[in-house]
Amino acid sequence: MKCNLKFSLLFLTILFVACTNKQPETAKQKTEPTFPKGDKITNNNFTGTAWLQMLITNDSTYNTSIGNVTFEPGARTNWHKHPGGQILLITDGSGYYQERGKTAQRIQKGDIVKIPPDTEHWHGAAPDNGLAHIAISPKTNKGSVVWLQPVTDKEYGLIGK
Repeated sequence: MKCNLKFSLLFLTILFVACTNKQPETAKQKTEPTFPKGDKITNNNFTGTAWLQMLITNDSTYNTSIGNVTFEPGARTNWHKHPGGQILLITDGSGYYQERGKTAQRIQKGDIVKIPPDTEHWHGAAPDNGLAHIAISPKTNKGSVVWLQPVTDKEYGLIGK
């Protein structure tokens, strides 16, 4: 009886230590991005710092281009439109999407944004958080992106209000 009791206590002690000896989890665990960050965008179609890694370039078979775009906090595209529309798959962070004449919508990791053809819009990171998304431009045989004027600091300052 004493042997079984000692064994039981030893087993329970080992079980207790194993169950309570986990490594502490951090509030936000750092994960590597699924796709490369790409090259810094140096044209005038963005405000702030952003990077682009083209994943699929346009061709006559698929008529689609797909790129991974990463924005630092506060970075954003100019107003623009796509003759064939655009789809955004938000892969990290949070930011905003706005169609001309409408209120900016908060977007975050896991969201999907379907932008109708020829809809003037912009998208980018929140002021305090970066954003990454996969930008899919279908039907590129209808034309590529048409870049318009920058989103002003005043316009950007109205997001979330």
